[in-house]
Amino acid sequence: MTRSTTLNTGVTMPQLGFGVFQVSTEDTHAAVTEALEVGYRSIDTAAAYGNEEPVGRALADSGVPRDEVFVTTKLWNSDQGYDEALRAFDTSIAKLGLDQLDLYLIHWPAPGQDRYVDSWRALGKLRADGRVRAIGVSNFQPAHLERVIDATGEVPALNQVELHPWLQQGELRAFHRAHGIATEAWSPLAQGGDLLADPAITSIADKHGRTPAQVVLRWHVQLDNVVIPKSVTPSRIAENARIFDFALDQEELDLIAGLDRGLRTGPDPDTFG
Repeated sequence: MTRSTTLNTGVTMPQLGFGVFQVSTEDTHAAVTEALEVGYRSIDTAAAYGNEEPVGRALADSGVPRDEVFVTTKLWNSDQGYDEALRAFDTSIAKLGLDQLDLYLIHWPAPGQDRYVDSWRALGKLRADGRVRAIGVSNFQPAHLERVIDATGEVPALNQVELHPWLQQGELRAFHRAHGIATEAWSPLAQGGDLLADPAITSIADKHGRTPAQVVLRWHVQLDNVVIPKSVTPSRIAENARIFDFALDQEELDLIAGLDRGLRTGPDPDTFG
């Protein structure tokens, strides 16, 4: 169903994944089960989402071999620090019911705490010990990335950030390319609604006989972003997966490029946490 992205450590991950941010614990098992049934092979959760356990149960109940599913979770701000991060990882992996994690991310730099370098060292130990296959960060700005690289010599495999046509993160994506860091988009549809009603998006969707969401997700993959849409609606879960059988031309890509307005729907990484 999906193409893969090769991280800077040689680990491969699906370019399209399924996110469970703001999915209730009651709905998570069913949503992840549906996603796996229609072919998703990457699941993204976080300690802060409170739904690692139902994600783990859905993985166990699915019958899909463990080595066919790429699982990501994240270290929350209150667990930043070296020893704290190691303990938080133990808690997360136990809730997920896994022996090894595919990708572990620092959820936010939380610069006010100034502990993300220590946290990054802990993630390096987890990777060196074989407990996680790849390590990365989320919501890091170039200055945060430079600091962890300079302090440890270890380059994050991936940075998961808010990214959509209204916030295209050109400077950050260029930094990622220069350092071999994969870009992953959270809130890839800008929380839906207004973006999906934009005339530029709807005109492209009409031309291709696709939904606006499919057009935006296709735009992401053509930019080489890893993308993790979320939904609890079975029809939409399946629809969001059908983005690899059509392509946007350069004129359409340019039209979407013109929508960038630097609009964040989430917190500012320089001040949050």
